[in-house]
Amino acid sequence: MAEHEHVRVAVIGSGFGGLGAAVRLRREGITDFVVLERAGGVGGTWRDNSYPGCACDVPSHLYSFSFAPNPDWPRSFSGQEHIRAYLERVTDTFGLRPHLRFNAEVKRMTWDAERLRWDIETTGGNWSADVVVSATGPLSEPKLPDVPGLDTFPGKVFHSARWDHDYDLRGKRVAVIGTGASAIQIVPSVQKQVEKLTLFQRTPAWVLPRMDRPIGAAERAVHRALPFTTKLRRGLLWGIRELQVQAFTKHPGELGFVEQLAKRNMARAVKDPALRAKLTPDYRIGCKRILLSSTYYPALAQPNVDVVASGLTEVRGSTLVAADGSEAEVDAIVFSTGFHVTDMPIAERVVGPEGKTLADVWSGGMQALRGASAAGFPNWMTIIGPNTGLGNSSMILMIESQLNYMADYLRQLDVLGGRVALDARPSAVRAWNHRVQERMKRTVWNTGGCTSWYLDASGRNTTIWPGTTAEFRRATRRVDLAEYAVLRAADAQPGAGAENAEVAA
Repeated sequence: MAEHEHVRVAVIGSGFGGLGAAVRLRREGITDFVVLERAGGVGGTWRDNSYPGCACDVPSHLYSFSFAPNPDWPRSFSGQEHIRAYLERVTDTFGLRPHLRFNAEVKRMTWDAERLRWDIETTGGNWSADVVVSATGPLSEPKLPDVPGLDTFPGKVFHSARWDHDYDLRGKRVAVIGTGASAIQIVPSVQKQVEKLTLFQRTPAWVLPRMDRPIGAAERAVHRALPFTTKLRRGLLWGIRELQVQAFTKHPGELGFVEQLAKRNMARAVKDPALRAKLTPDYRIGCKRILLSSTYYPALAQPNVDVVASGLTEVRGSTLVAADGSEAEVDAIVFSTGFHVTDMPIAERVVGPEGKTLADVWSGGMQALRGASAAGFPNWMTIIGPNTGLGNSSMILMIESQLNYMADYLRQLDVLGGRVALDARPSAVRAWNHRVQERMKRTVWNTGGCTSWYLDASGRNTTIWPGTTAEFRRATRRVDLAEYAVLRAADAQPGAGAENAEVAA
């Protein structure tokens, strides 16, 4: 490797996970670290997604760090620009700028078994690190379907996460492909501008009203003057969602009442029975992410909107052809087709001691000990790893739990002393994954009768945590050294044989 700088910790990504890791490292007294970011600014998902109507579907006071409360959220559900501004403020408040390295996309990370370190190649130079904390996030790489003939389309094509703000949609015939969280925000935002909007829907979504409202100046002043009120608000929002978890994870049959609310929400806005039939899901609510919008259904009921209850299968010039044979002439295609979640692209760039990539190891499905450590990849951990996602609450709660785990991991390395690494035992990873998948069996995500982006290619749910955020916090409070092989510089290579090469802790 060419000339490079060595740091104790390299953090990959500067979204909520990466910035949270950076803050936690500084609070632990660790300043020898860098945050490697492929783009030119912080924000992750909230930097990349700037499509019209982009906003969060988790209440603002819960979708923020517990250690960085914001009394000035302007709405109960924040828009993209407010969340991005919040992350910029966190970056400045906690003095993270000196640690950031922009335009440094990680191309490859290779474990050096002799030196017990990671060698990291980026577009902005080379690094080495004792520990890598990967916080690239599951919503970072847009997923574009392979549609025959798409290359013949003469108009404009882009993904919702790569919105082209220079392209004017006014007066155009626009196709939106997909009906997930992004699509239901985009459709109402562009429907009034376009001549014709055609929505290609493979599967209808369950949509509940979005109880959004402005937070007035007086309310914000109270939060500023009495910080405990912000904490109380956050606690209430958290508690409500914790109580709801049981229905998703243990008693999906109880969700019928919520389905009735969603159907009433639709009936209020959609009077046409044929359109209502197209928009009514045939699976249990919660099986796919429940979406929040009070404007989606009213937009679909407008005369310039056509809902095609079928997926896009072919493009012939400017004509889009659906699986049911229907056709639409359009000027622009907006793919709102989600992200590479169960096949994290970063995994192809992580190379273990025997030349195997993490993608190779995860080819049969992602699994990591406590959502963080993969066997055979010492001193490499992920934030928002396998089975740490949530179906009904704030990911920031899960991120903070993983930051607790990261902090204890680094403390354990200090206690062990010298050149040392921890490699998750394959048996511990298997045991953890078995527990998670056993609990998953009765959840709505597995029993609800849908195919969602939570499931990997073999139909296994490797995305969602099948319990409460409190349970996950307890499970990640401390690193159990019995679950790891302890490697020292003279040891044999880690991985399957590591259990024989360890040094007693």
